[in-house]
Amino acid sequence: MEMRDKNGLTEQEFLEQYRPGDYERPSVATDMVIFTARDCAENNYRKLPQKKLQILLIKRGGHPYINTWALPGGFVEPHETTEQAAKRELLEETGVKNIYLEQLYTFSEPKRDPRMWVMSCSYMALVDSETISVSAGDDAKSAEWFDVSLKKEHSDVQENENGFVSVTDYALELEKNGEILSAKIRLTKTRTNSGLDSRYEIIKSDGLAFDHAKIIAFAVLRLRGKVTYTDIALNLLPEYFTLTELQQIYEIILDRELIKAPFRRKYGILAEKTEQYSGDAGHRPSQLFRKKWLAE
Repeated sequence: MEMRDKNGLTEQEFLEQYRPGDYERPSVATDMVIFTARDCAENNYRKLPQKKLQILLIKRGGHPYINTWALPGGFVEPHETTEQAAKRELLEETGVKNIYLEQLYTFSEPKRDPRMWVMSCSYMALVDSETISVSAGDDAKSAEWFDVSLKKEHSDVQENENGFVSVTDYALELEKNGEILSAKIRLTKTRTNSGLDSRYEIIKSDGLAFDHAKIIAFAVLRLRGKVTYTDIALNLLPEYFTLTELQQIYEIILDRELIKAPFRRKYGILAEKTEQYSGDAGHRPSQLFRKKWLAE
């Protein structure tokens, strides 16, 4: 016997009379925070090249936010999951696939897009710069790599009757050939007996479209957190690398210098020796290592 609801309808009868238009429905998009690590130009050939943490931005070719820099992304098509849409966008923008990809967060504020209610299911990707061939999509004027910096400006913790509230302000800066995009992001964490609530807020944003400053800050902090207990950083390295390059990757992510000996004791397990050596001119060749992925 078929089950009937309180109105006496079977499931088939219910679906036949159901009207989706009775409810406000958001569109769904994916926004991609694509990280890479690239060498900086050095005037002294005897000095090892330094690295910069970079993200890919596209210059919007149409409204809204025309001529403004934004994260690459697009709307999820009817036949796709959000992950499939993210992989499609990643392939279109960088020419690579089968790389590290993880979902960050779903940003769903009703007014985050001036056109309509658009929920963004954001993703973070990590790519080796040597494998990338960047090209702007149809709706973008150009695609460029920007150096990314996120620094803590101020932090305060207060106690109230419900628990603790911490407020931290971050300065986000993105730079390419002297062009600087900046934003101030506030992270408020409220801890009560029922758990922890985190909220990101854009205090100001100069040169970035939509709420993408918030998404970028979220991604940088996620990356910093995960490098301390996973091997995620290896995704930014080529197949063969030196231990100095491995340390540089950690330093640009964490935004601080690390002491060589303790770093190698802690993170040396991520690399295994090869019989190959670097051929860099101007200094002694270094032994090359390759990735030794940790077990899941």
